[in-house]
Amino acid sequence: MIVLMVGCTKERQLEVEIFETSESGNKLTKLEEFREVTSQVKVVLDPEETFQEITGIGGSFTEASAYLLNQLSDKNRDKILVAYFGESGAKYSLTRTHMNSSDFSLGNYSYAPIEGDTELENFSIEEDRDDIIPMIKDAMAISEDGFKIISSPWTAPPWMKDNKEWEGGKLLPEYYDTWALFFSKYLQAYEDEGIDIWGITVENEPLGNDSNWESMHYTPEEQNEFVKGHLGPILREEWPDVKILGYDQNRHEELIEWVDAMYDDEEAAQYYDGTAVHWYASTYKIFAEELQYAHQKAPDKHLIQTEATVDAEIPAWKDDDWYWSKEATDWGWDWAPEDRKHLHPKYVPVFRYARDMIGTLNNWVDGWVDWNMVLNRQGGPNWAENWCVAPVIVDPDADEVYFTPLYYTMSHFSRWIRPGAVRIGHSQTGDELMLTAVQNPDGTIAVVLLNQEENSKGIQLDLNGKTVSFEIKGKAIQTVLIPPINDRS
Repeated sequence: MIVLMVGCTKERQLEVEIFETSESGNKLTKLEEFREVTSQVKVVLDPEETFQEITGIGGSFTEASAYLLNQLSDKNRDKILVAYFGESGAKYSLTRTHMNSSDFSLGNYSYAPIEGDTELENFSIEEDRDDIIPMIKDAMAISEDGFKIISSPWTAPPWMKDNKEWEGGKLLPEYYDTWALFFSKYLQAYEDEGIDIWGITVENEPLGNDSNWESMHYTPEEQNEFVKGHLGPILREEWPDVKILGYDQNRHEELIEWVDAMYDDEEAAQYYDGTAVHWYASTYKIFAEELQYAHQKAPDKHLIQTEATVDAEIPAWKDDDWYWSKEATDWGWDWAPEDRKHLHPKYVPVFRYARDMIGTLNNWVDGWVDWNMVLNRQGGPNWAENWCVAPVIVDPDADEVYFTPLYYTMSHFSRWIRPGAVRIGHSQTGDELMLTAVQNPDGTIAVVLLNQEENSKGIQLDLNGKTVSFEIKGKAIQTVLIPPINDRS
C-alpha cells in the first residue's frame, strides 16, 4: 500500500515538500506518496543552534564551457544557461572563472603578453570577449537573484616568472608590483563590461600540478609577502569590497600549514578575507579535522571550496547508471604516492558530490563551487588533455545535450540552499544517512539527505516537536523543504 506517513495527530504534523533524485530514475522529482517503512532514522532539527552563513553554491565559467555553448544552437545554449541560472533550474549563486588561460582553455594566453610592459599599458581582456564574457552576461540576464564571481589566476605571463614558462616556476620578486597591478587592471576591465568580481584567489593551486598545465608556485611565506606588500594594499585602496582568498588547493594536511602561515602573520592576515580549498586530496574523505582547524584559526573568515570535478575520466554519454555506479576513478587511482593510494579508491560520482557538499558544509565551508559547467564527450576541450567530467555534457556536432545525474545532484544544494542561509543544528539516530540542514533568509528550512545504501530508509523528521515520516529510496538524494514558521500548520 502507498501512504503518506505523518505524525500521530494533525496538530503535531510537520508540513513539508520533498524532492528526490535517485538511481531508480527520479530527477528532482517532487514526491507526494511513500511506501510505509517500519524502521526509521530519527532526525531532529535545532534552528536555535547556528553555524556559518552560506555565501553560495555553483560552478565555473571556463573558456572550454563558454566555447562549447557557442557551438550549440541558440535553443540548446539557452536551455543550459536557464538550467543553471533560471528560477526553474539550479539557481547557481556562487561561481568562478580564470584570469588568463587555464588547462580548460583552447590554448595558452595572457592579458599582458608583451615582455617588459611593467605598467601594463597593453593589458587587454580581448581573449575573453568571444566566449567567457558573453556566457557570464547571459547568465546574469537570466539569474533573478544574481550570483557572485571568484576569479583565479593559474599563472602570471611567462615573462614575469623565473622559468619563463607557462607551467611551473615562480613569480620573480621584481614583478610583484606589476602582478598586483594586473589584478586591479582585470577587475577594472571586467567592471567596464558590467561584470562585478566578488572575490579573487591569490593563485590557483600554488603547490603546483607537476607542471602539466598553467601553474605558478608559492610557499605560504612567499604568498604572504606578495599579499601584504603588493596585492593587499592595491586592492584595499582601489577595490576595497573585493575579497582576497588565500591558498586555493587541497584540504589535506597542507591546509593546516597554509592557514597557520596566513593568519599567524598579522600583517598579511589583515588582507585575507578567507581560505579557498579544493577536493582532490581524496575521492571520499572530507578532511573534517583540517576544515575544523582552518575555521578555528580564522572563525570570522570565509572557508570556500572553489573547485571540484570528477577528474581524469572520460565522461559517460547518456548513461545515467554510470554516474550511480562504483566505476569512476581519479588521478590518484594511478598517480597518487603509495602512502596516499588509500585515499583514492573507485567511487560513485553522485555520492562523491553529495558526500562532499554535505560533509564540507557540516564542517564550516560556506561556499562550494564546481569546476566546468559544460564539457564535450571527450571531457574537454582542454589543451593539456586533462579530461574531466561536468554536470552537463554536449555533442556540438550533433547539437545534443546530456544533463548527467551530477547536474541534479548539484541542484539539490544550489537551488534550495540560498545565499545568506545559516546552517542549523541536527541530530540523528544511526549513521546510515548523511544530511545537512540550513535556514534560508526567507525562513524556509532546507534539509538535504543522502542514502548511499541499496535499500530504502524510513525517516522521521522532527522540528520543535512536530514530525513527519517519509521514505528515501535506496541510492538517492532528497531535499526536504519546511515552510517559514508563520506558514507552518
